[in-house]
Amino acid sequence: MLKPLFKKTPFIFICTMMLVISAKAQEKNSSVAIEAKIEKIMATLTLEEKVAMCHAQSKFSSPGLEKLGIPELWMSDGPHGVRGEINWDDWGYAKWTNDSITAFPALTCLASTFNPKLAKDYGISIGEEARYRKKDVLLGPGVNMYRTPLNGRNFEYMGEDPFLASKMVVPYIQGVQQNGVAACVKHYALNNQELWRGHINVEVSDRALHEIYLPAFKAAVEEGKVWSLMGAYNQFRGQHTTHNQILMNSILKKDWAFDGVVISDWGSAHDTKQAALNGLDIEMGTGTDGLTTSTKNAYDSYYLANPFLKMLKSGEIKEEVLNDKVRRILLLMFRTNMNPNRPLGRINNQEHLDVARKIAGEGIVLLKNEASFFPINPNKKMTIAVIGENATKSMTIGGGSSELKALHEISPLEGLKERYQNATLIHAMGYASGPSAYDRVIPSKLDANQLKKEAIEAASKADLVLFFGGLNKNHLQDCEGVDRKEYQLPFGQDELLTELLKVNSNIGVVLVSGNAVEMPWITNVKAVMQTWYLGSEAGNAIADVISGDVNPSGKLPFSFPKKLSDNAAHSFGELSYPGDKVTQYYKEDILVGYRWHDTKKIKPLFAFGEGMSYTTFELSKLDSDKKVYSKDEAITISGTVSNKGNLDGAEVVQVYIGKLNSKVSRAEKELKSFQKVPVKKGENGTFKISIDTNSLSFYDETISNWNLEKGDYMIYIGNSSSNISKKIKISIQ
Repeated sequence: MLKPLFKKTPFIFICTMMLVISAKAQEKNSSVAIEAKIEKIMATLTLEEKVAMCHAQSKFSSPGLEKLGIPELWMSDGPHGVRGEINWDDWGYAKWTNDSITAFPALTCLASTFNPKLAKDYGISIGEEARYRKKDVLLGPGVNMYRTPLNGRNFEYMGEDPFLASKMVVPYIQGVQQNGVAACVKHYALNNQELWRGHINVEVSDRALHEIYLPAFKAAVEEGKVWSLMGAYNQFRGQHTTHNQILMNSILKKDWAFDGVVISDWGSAHDTKQAALNGLDIEMGTGTDGLTTSTKNAYDSYYLANPFLKMLKSGEIKEEVLNDKVRRILLLMFRTNMNPNRPLGRINNQEHLDVARKIAGEGIVLLKNEASFFPINPNKKMTIAVIGENATKSMTIGGGSSELKALHEISPLEGLKERYQNATLIHAMGYASGPSAYDRVIPSKLDANQLKKEAIEAASKADLVLFFGGLNKNHLQDCEGVDRKEYQLPFGQDELLTELLKVNSNIGVVLVSGNAVEMPWITNVKAVMQTWYLGSEAGNAIADVISGDVNPSGKLPFSFPKKLSDNAAHSFGELSYPGDKVTQYYKEDILVGYRWHDTKKIKPLFAFGEGMSYTTFELSKLDSDKKVYSKDEAITISGTVSNKGNLDGAEVVQVYIGKLNSKVSRAEKELKSFQKVPVKKGENGTFKISIDTNSLSFYDETISNWNLEKGDYMIYIGNSSSNISKKIKISIQ
């Protein structure tokens, strides 16, 4: 049988296949060997030693096994960089001099690139920095869905679409873990607001749960093979999500066959028996008053500590429950701190800064560009008024647990000064937010009227104005622990813009935020650019795009509603968001983000997937390989992307599909694939996209499983959810 195979098959292909088979065999042998080692270790452990492994010993570590030379597990906050070193017993910084890192762009920016390759580069780079800092678990990435623009933690997540988040999270995880550092995908699940996050009970349909809120977690587990997962603070159907029977046991560990470790969010465990029986493996952060100031909050009094040990000894909880946790923890250790082959890591090197800058540049989204306001020629002699606190404010500090101690951070003003050396730049703050505090707002001591007066004077003298506005990472802004209170811009920015427009109509707005904001001034300004929180290279990346050195190609990962009531969650009133302090109901069900805007015909201010370029693209020759498909068959979409302008650029082809005459309520269309296509000026590029027909299934609550409807579907091909170039009708038989 081998002779014909060799005659017809290229030798290199056979060699490749043999290598793949060999690698899989080695992987299987390695897995078997590790399992044997784990069982050998298990046989030596006392009940007390096993329980000790299931809870923290400090703010960011859990115990190893000293008698066997097994090191403790060290964790660090992420997901945009490795957090500065925290004290053993409290939230104070240890004041090390060697824990500064590269700050990478926030995950909203990464999602905006629509570029999975950059997600892999991001993961590799941050994984190298975590490894260098001797961290075993990086607490990130986050993939909770963007449900409301008021959520203070949206900047840490990947937008409103589960398909986009799924495609971006998998390579991030793979990149981190190739360094022998565990990614810890979070916050599982339904942690879609910060207000009352510690107790709010979420009521949502099974269908919305599986179609909207779980897919990115599922992809992280089944495709990304993530080694750890963090439970969330909130409740789901009356049980806290960190030890929730449905989420942890039925879905995560049974249906998805997750073999990793479930780690509590800090202080998200609430009950010993539920924590033991409903899937929690390591409990962290219970009690946040310093942890050693009282017996109640000492580590041995955690739910999975002495109370757990007592229940095990009494027989109320079986030892096999504990053993499953310890086996998982030991497997995590063999993957990380007991892996002899993991690399040493690197930190603050030029390659990491280049990756951060590349992601930032590709993630910036151009939303409006009247009369080609952008790009601004850096060689032209002119006067530019740079107005706004966000032009100089550090955005790596603050925001909660994702705050960073960056080795350096280039501000937007610094980046512009470096690039526009032929121009005269005048900076005026215009507004001020006051110093940052985790749990309160501290008013600015600066005179707001004087700041406004100085900004108006600067604008009146300038050829053009760059207004750096948006949000920041202070309390009640883009910050963990509590949500925004309003949709409009804070600190009087809307009023300031109105005054500036009276003295200079040549204004471009550069928004720095992780959330959508209201824009009552949108028709009066020349341009709007959404720049997110961009990390160490923020100013350089912004200058790259403003100057035209980088052609913007970012696309919005979430919709910008014109007003808050146009958002699905808010349209149903307070019981839908934020709830009644006890329970909230996701009344919009599956119609989140663009699904709501499209289906209800409510035009957003800016649509999901929207983003302009300095060149002009045209999609043509768009078609599917056929018009009738069967189950398990791939739908192939192909076409041409033509660059009609004078600059090289990249367009994101987006493919949405909707069921016609569905037997159940469905969104008009849903993103099912995308591809970023670089095309040089004056040239054509092609794309080919494959979509599994099974991905068109809906979650059928009558059978508690996925169901692919027969019948007609419409394919929508375009460059945003609101800009469709062609519709193609197909049928699935």
